Amino acid sequence: MKTTLSHEVEKAKGFIIVEIIEYVPNSVVMKTIIKKTTGNVTAVSCDSGEAMTEKIIPFDTFVQIIDGKAEIIIDDESNLLETGQSIIIPAHTSNSVKANERFKMISTIIKSGYE
Repeated sequence: MKTTLSHEVEKAKGFIIVEIIEYVPNSVVMKTIIKKTTGNVTAVSCDSGEAMTEKIIPFDTFVQIIDGKAEIIIDDESNLLETGQSIIIPAHTSNSVKANERFKMISTIIKSGYE
């Protein structure tokens, strides 16, 4: 698996969210939309058969599938989401994301409220 990161989206200029990130064979691609100390918004594309490493973060994460279908695993419970569906991954829970088929998603992490 190859992970590619790219810079923030240009501010004050309209864009189509599903078009700002491309599928790359055998890769997970991440594009920062907004990155602040209080949280960030990231667009992610994941090719079929790829997965994002299991992790635990100290903040809630809102995930919205914008193309395809994803498997979101939270504390060993599988959630199958497709285009238009969303889920909140609670803070301090083990989670991973798998692409049984390719998908694109928006991940939003809000860091405030945990002080």
